[in-house]
Amino acid sequence: MKSMVIGGIVLIIALIAGTYIVAGDAFNSDDYINSLTMLGAIAIITITVFVALKYINQIKNDTASGELAEENWDGIGEYKNPIPTGWGLAFIGTIVWMFWYWSVGYPTNGFSQIGQWNEETLEYNKKFASKWENPSEETLTAMGESIYLVQCAPCHGVDAEGIGGKAQNLTHRMSKESVEYVIKNGANNLKSDYPGGMPPMMLTEEADIQAVASYVAGGFKGEQPAAYGVCAGCHGADGKGIAYVGPSIVEYTDALVTSVLNNGKKGAIGMMPSFKGRLNPTQEKALATYIRSLGE
Repeated sequence: MKSMVIGGIVLIIALIAGTYIVAGDAFNSDDYINSLTMLGAIAIITITVFVALKYINQIKNDTASGELAEENWDGIGEYKNPIPTGWGLAFIGTIVWMFWYWSVGYPTNGFSQIGQWNEETLEYNKKFASKWENPSEETLTAMGESIYLVQCAPCHGVDAEGIGGKAQNLTHRMSKESVEYVIKNGANNLKSDYPGGMPPMMLTEEADIQAVASYVAGGFKGEQPAAYGVCAGCHGADGKGIAYVGPSIVEYTDALVTSVLNNGKKGAIGMMPSFKGRLNPTQEKALATYIRSLGE
């Protein structure tokens, strides 16, 4: 046993020395976390080696003893021995360390790049909201154009005409094909703002579908088809929408643009992903203002 203890001490010293050789340059800084890490490594190495030596010695010299439990299998059972004291203390110590780490240990009181970034972002957003609290229409349009070119142009095109029909043409409200698609397939993309959604085939006659689609896509010009009365129940007789019931189908209102940005939109030409969290309310309003200016 004496030779095993000496060998264990030599092994501990060798492992600690190896750890210091590999990572020793980190302990010259003022960061106390590195020192705590080294102390933890020494403790783990020491405990591991001596626990291993203890049980190796037990395997070599100890014999089973104590009160045998009643449960057994083919005469093989377990003794009612208490847990090893060292194991129990190590288990409790681990729990204590866990609470220390969560409450006062690293990284809760240490420097965090993510924390610094969050603080700077919140401060910038605060300044942004204060600076643009009451922007003019001209300012909103200019701001919206910048946002559009970065966030929207890759799909809708710099000219907002949809890049060959692969995305919605934003220079006018909607195409006849888009209206037909919604009538036939329904729309439930804007659930957070218009919870009722729109069921498919509110109009069943093809002639009615064509008449309503032409009227809506044409900007509500000319004689209103009788079949549009089905649509007016949610979108209003003038098509400007009803809050929490149906969106405007006349123009890109602030509410509609914000809802599409937050929910995404599925239509005849594909799926637009959600942009929720990318823009603040002022930027969303600016984008809606710029999109409306395209139709003018």
